[in-house]
Amino acid sequence: MNSLTDNAIMLKVTSGDLDKMALLFQRYHRPLYGFLYHMTSQREVSEDLVQNIFYRMLRSRQTFTGNGEFRTWMYHLARNVLKDHWKKAGVSRPVAEWEERITDEALVDEQLEKKLELELLQKRIASLSPESREVLILSRYQDLKYAEIAEVLGLSVGAVKVRIHRAINQLKTLYLQSET
Repeated sequence: MNSLTDNAIMLKVTSGDLDKMALLFQRYHRPLYGFLYHMTSQREVSEDLVQNIFYRMLRSRQTFTGNGEFRTWMYHLARNVLKDHWKKAGVSRPVAEWEERITDEALVDEQLEKKLELELLQKRIASLSPESREVLILSRYQDLKYAEIAEVLGLSVGAVKVRIHRAINQLKTLYLQSET
């Protein structure tokens, strides 16, 4: 059953085979959590939002027609759940303080230096506008293709490329400013 495409599984869910949602949960709960954690930097909130997204998938399953990619539809729902969360929490701009683990076995000095660099980079990413941060996370952390991001955001592929390019340049400028 794991050889079925995401679209095929979701179409089975749409037609009433709700048990198939477990396969989609297995495939996507971690990537969704990663996306949400990068946007909120709150573990518990991110976990709750993942649950809300899968609940919304079930509730809105009839809107999935199979014409587009499941992943694009899923991230579109994720963005809506996130917007609803921010609106309910009264947050106009999410504040993100990101953490990063250093996994290599370098010396303690090197680990500390890398950790400081990563923290600085994460702070600079967090200072980007939500729109810039979102396209960077979708493209670099979630590995969505430009066309998928365009569909999720309701933009043209060219507009997505421009946003990503601008976000990277903005991030580079912010990061370099902090080194001086």
